[in-house]
Formats: sequence, structure tokens, C-alpha cells
Amino acid sequence: MQDIKIDISRAKASAVGKEHGISPDELREIEPRVLAAHDLLRQERAEGKFGFYDLYRDQDTFRRVNAVAQEFLGRRYDNLVILGIGGSALGITALNTALNPAYYNVLSRAGRKGSPRLFVMDNIDPVTFRAMLRLCNPMKTLYVAISKSGETAETMSQLMIALEILARKLGREEVRNHLVVITSPRGHSRSLLHPVADEYGLTSFDIPPNVGGRFSVFSPVGLFPAALLGIPLDALAEGCAAMDERCAKASLQENPAYLRAAVQYVLNERKGKRISVMMPYADGLRDVADWYRQLWAESLGKRLSLTGEEVYAGQTPVKALGATDQHSQVQLYREGPNDKIFSIVEVTRFEKTMRIPEVLPGIDELSYLRGKTMNKLMNAELQGTLDALKVSQRPVIRVMLPRLNAHTVAQLLYMLEVETAMSGRLYNVNTFDQPGVEEGKRIARRLMGGRG
Repeated sequence: MQDIKIDISRAKASAVGKEHGISPDELREIEPRVLAAHDLLRQERAEGKFGFYDLYRDQDTFRRVNAVAQEFLGRRYDNLVILGIGGSALGITALNTALNPAYYNVLSRAGRKGSPRLFVMDNIDPVTFRAMLRLCNPMKTLYVAISKSGETAETMSQLMIALEILARKLGREEVRNHLVVITSPRGHSRSLLHPVADEYGLTSFDIPPNVGGRFSVFSPVGLFPAALLGIPLDALAEGCAAMDERCAKASLQENPAYLRAAVQYVLNERKGKRISVMMPYADGLRDVADWYRQLWAESLGKRLSLTGEEVYAGQTPVKALGATDQHSQVQLYREGPNDKIFSIVEVTRFEKTMRIPEVLPGIDELSYLRGKTMNKLMNAELQGTLDALKVSQRPVIRVMLPRLNAHTVAQLLYMLEVETAMSGRLYNVNTFDQPGVEEGKRIARRLMGGRG
């Protein structure tokens, strides 16, 4: 079976006590609210209000993304540079880390199976950006600028620098072979990337109007770079379809997204679990936790409810990594404030096995490691953390992937998106806006001499 599994047994009152865990009565009490929210979400989906649910069904977009990616791959670029921030950057970073080999950028072209190196420019630190420009010969680089409105100051400043370099060093006519834009559709809303595409004759992809940036990983925002990096889009679509089938169920126990949403909501609202820690036990999933931070924080952190009341809703998401952060954060998690719920994400079977050799025979204290594997040690570390958290009465939801591949990673991302949509309904906030972000953007624009 390729289906991921959810286990809430360690978040129950029977495991960590009534003060910190969810009881059967509390699950039964929240279920009618979940089912009512389910009906509303299904209605909004049918009306096309929020389009992230059905991105994987858009076979026309999948085919065009694949075709254009193959065309660009035929030009043998050494580098793929993403110009984008937030949802325009975190999704492809998560997919690449999870589904391509470790140390991907330092592999040979053969080791990357002909795909380019990836540079995701998700900030405007001038030192980092200049370093990228020095590493990436423009003649061998494809830039992809991603912004729904074309008004993202960080992305547009990066684009302006890249455009000037491409036109000066390669000539205006060559810009079209080194720059692609992904933005809102023409005729729906004006994007500042539209006149750029027109002026240089650029290839462009549309971000559906009803899909926000943090829910866009299965749109061209994530799919086009993924195709360039050799990630199988058909497996992503199949993973989404498998999870969509499970998330369509009007059931608290059978719908993994709804179950996670309900447990986190109840433990936040009734048991003071104000912090949600995602801790994968696989290096490949570390950037999924980073992607989830934006999804959870920006969707649920709202001052006003849907009815205009001040609620100051939301949990603070924190990312960690097992076993690394057993040596940096777990001390706080076990003996600090009991205000956290943990999502421990596991991979049942790693693709590789690493044996610990029979060396250092003179050190008896290392006999428990000799002849074993890192795989077994990682599992022991995972189990040790789970049991230690239980002893400290810290609630845990386990998320288990049978293998780490495109099918299971797509399931995971899709489930977390649906979980977030359901959580927004439980908190009674607008899951899909970000008013707190916009004010900072307006202030920055004024400081730079712009209007607004």
C-alpha cells in the first residue's frame, strides 16, 4: 500500500492525560461541527470558490507544462533560477528536497539525469543574490519569475536585475529563451508581468484566479519547475487523487485531514496547545515542514473572524528535524511549557541502507552500534522521542509515509492543504486571505517612494 497513515493515539487523553489530550467525548462533540464545515467546503469547491482541490485534475495544464519543460530541457541549461517568495518558492523547494537526491546541486549533470541545478531566490539579500549571479552564467540559465499580481517588490526587483543582465549580455532577442513568467491569467486581472511578457515575447503560465500562493504547489507554480527537475508529474497527480478520495469523506475518523484539523483545534482551544511543531524524521521532508509553516500561519493567524469579531486566532507553527533537533529543541519540548502539539512525520522504509561497520573494537561502549544500520538507529531515535514525549504528557500526531516518493509526498501536501481549509472553518476565519501581510507591503512601498 502506498497510502500514508495518521495515528492520533498519542494525542488522546488515554495517552497523555485529560489535561493535555483529546477525549472520546471531545471528539464526538466536535464531529457535528466538522461535518457541517465539510458541507460548506464541498459547496465552495463545487462553486469554484477555491480551486486548490482540483488542480491535479487539470490535465491540459499538466500536458502543457510537460511539453514546455521538455522544450526548455532540450536547450541544456545548467541552472534553473526561481524568482519568487513565499508560496512561489516554498512548494518547489519542498518537492525538490523530498524527491531529488541529497546534495542535488553538486551532482554532475548525469547524476541529475540532465536536469539543471536549482536556485530558489526567496529573499532579497544582496549578498546572496549577487553570489547566485556569479555562479549562474546567464547563457546557461533559465529564470522563472513567479508572482500572481506582478506587484511583489522582492520578485520584481530580482526580475529587473535579471532582465538587464540577459539583455545586455545575450541581447534582447535572447531573453525569451532564458525567462519564463508565471502569473495571473490575462483578462481576469492585470499583472505587471503581462507587459514584461509582451515586450520580450516570453512563455507564460497562468495561476488560476481562485488559487492563492500558499495553495499553489500543484499549479504551474510548482509543476513547471518540478518538470524541469525531473519530478514525475503523473505520480504527483495520482497522489493527489488518492488523498482527495479520502478527504472527500464526510467522516471524522476516515478523513485524515479532518481528523488532524479537529485534534489540533480542540487541543489549541481547550488544552492551551498554542504551538504546532512539525518534526519529520527524514532529511527529505525538512522543507515540507517549512512549506507547512507558511500554510498554517498565514491561513489561520487572523485578528478577525468571518463575522468581524476580534478573535486573534491561530497556532504558531514551528519546524524541527529528527534526529537533529533532539539535540537542540527536545529539551524545551519535554521540560518547557506544555503548550505544544507535535506532528511527527515518519518514513517507514528509506530508499537506502547504511551499515555501521565493525570498527573501534577496543571501545566497549560502542558495541551497541557495531554491525547495526543507521536506519535502525534512526528508528530507535524516533521511538525514543515518541516515548519520551508521552512520558512528559506531550500530545503527538504521527504521520507515516510508507516510502518517500512523488505519490506519497503529493498525498502529504494535499492532506495538509485540506486540513488547513477545514481548520479555517473551525476557527471561523478566512483561510485564504492575508491582510496582516499586506500592510507591511504597503509601508515598504511608501518607504521606497512608491504609491499606496
